[in-house]
Amino acid sequence: MEKLSQNQIPDWLGKRVQANANKLALTVGMYSPQDLSWGEMQQHALSLAADLRERGVQPDSRVALLMNNSLRFVELFQALIQLKAVLVPLNNRLTAPELDWQLQDVGASFLIYDERNAAKAQELTNCENRIESSTLHVEGKGIAPREWLDLDELHTIIYSSGTTGKPKGVRLTYGNHFWNAVGSSLNLGNLPDDKWLIILPLFHVGGMSILFRSLIYGVPAVLHESFDPAAVNQAIDEQGVTIISVVAATLQKILGERQTKPYGQHLRCMLLGGGPAPLPLLERCEKANVPVVQTYGMTETASQFVTLAPEEAIRKLGSAGLPLLPNVLLIERDGQILPVGEVGEIVVRGPSVSPGYDNNPEATARAFKKGWFYTGDLGRLDEEGFLYVVDRRDDLIISGGENVYPAEIEAILLGHPAIEEAGVFGAPDEKWGAVPIAAVKLRDGQKLETSELQEWFAPRLARYKQPSQIIFKESLPRNAAGKLLRRVLREEFLENGNHQTPN
Repeated sequence: MEKLSQNQIPDWLGKRVQANANKLALTVGMYSPQDLSWGEMQQHALSLAADLRERGVQPDSRVALLMNNSLRFVELFQALIQLKAVLVPLNNRLTAPELDWQLQDVGASFLIYDERNAAKAQELTNCENRIESSTLHVEGKGIAPREWLDLDELHTIIYSSGTTGKPKGVRLTYGNHFWNAVGSSLNLGNLPDDKWLIILPLFHVGGMSILFRSLIYGVPAVLHESFDPAAVNQAIDEQGVTIISVVAATLQKILGERQTKPYGQHLRCMLLGGGPAPLPLLERCEKANVPVVQTYGMTETASQFVTLAPEEAIRKLGSAGLPLLPNVLLIERDGQILPVGEVGEIVVRGPSVSPGYDNNPEATARAFKKGWFYTGDLGRLDEEGFLYVVDRRDDLIISGGENVYPAEIEAILLGHPAIEEAGVFGAPDEKWGAVPIAAVKLRDGQKLETSELQEWFAPRLARYKQPSQIIFKESLPRNAAGKLLRRVLREEFLENGNHQTPN
């Protein structure tokens, strides 16, 4: 008998097939959905793996995927596990030069792309082995299924969103993904009829983590190729979706499309991540009886790290919750652990935390210290240990010696009935050092004067926190996961000569 280490566990897909090969594994599509069982998933994965092996993919090969959400993406996700290859999902919203840099930085051996990204793939120069995904075969003889997974083995390199600068390749092991799924399960629980809807991109850790949860829990995932709020509500009503992962911007659109129609009791959780949630949005969900649960995580923690338990959603409104088992966190400033209520950097530790950045020892040394990961996010703990995320450390505005948190100002702006989106950033100022600037997107058909917003701020924010300028925009920049890119707003403002755009 083969000698195994304690970190080796049976292959997840094989266990799913052994338990119930005919059970639904995946539904793909918004209006004409296609179903796939666990048995079919394994057969497709093994056939794809055989095809990829013939084309030269080997264990440890770094395989980049430039693809939209699709059945083929999921099949390749499973096939690369069977081959022990390293998956490098690429953000298809990036430009060709940005993608080329990532391919070179990661040392990609293969690039697999779909038809929708074919033109962009042809612009890339840093990977010689190119495969159009539709030419791969899911029928025919496959390789022998994998028996064991090593939790220390590298599974993924996902490039960070780059909200504060150049992206870094985050190394994630099978163990990182496994413990993330286990921690989420211990918090939210598993029910026999659970279905998890994926509207986030699969190239993002938030979308990919749902594939892992589906695989490890044995529950079906429902995959949408793109975000359509009407399709989301239809999937909840007609396909029995019980859990959905969202960010604030998508949740607002889902609720707007829903209007006053209530959700069925089978919808037990809308998991809200992607940054601090505006309090007005949480209060709106509470009034509408929408089961929203806030969470906090990042690529470096394989998605969720802190999540609010459903039974605490109302009592701890605005909190991201407690660390998922067996994670821990603390709040630190200048090397000192801070007491309850004080704002400092969120520092985390746990088995879902990445071992570091790929090919970037300097960045790894800065962020990973003595087993702790320094997130760059600001937060505070209450007396019961619940985390409240305040903002990104790099987005903090120091105006006249006072700390100004953009998320706090954004929450006040989003409380105005005419405003749909808001972003706040700091700009240099000769007198105060820096001042907050606000960019807002109005709801359709709404008009608003700057003077009206100033009146709105007066009783709600201290004077030094109030924006010195209001910019009206048709859209705000966001990354693929829906996170607001304040850095881009700041760059655009400075490039345009600090001029306010007209209302």
